[in-house]
Amino acid sequence: MTDLSPAPAAPAALWCDRCGESVAAGAPPACEAARAGEPPRWCASCRRRMKVQVVPAGWSAVCVEHGERRG
Repeated sequence: MTDLSPAPAAPAALWCDRCGESVAAGAPPACEAARAGEPPRWCASCRRRMKVQVVPAGWSAVCVEHGERRG
């Protein structure tokens, strides 16, 4: 038998993934502009600093709690 239950939803973003500040009032404007060219530095779910690696083909960011993101 296979498990056909949906994958767990990603936690809602509580923190800016660029500066680590709260996004309760919306993301900081400077971060919105910079996000297009930069990888995230902070986990948006738990506010932990992520390990980021940038290579010519893209980037990867790893949170010890929530795993890896790629771009």
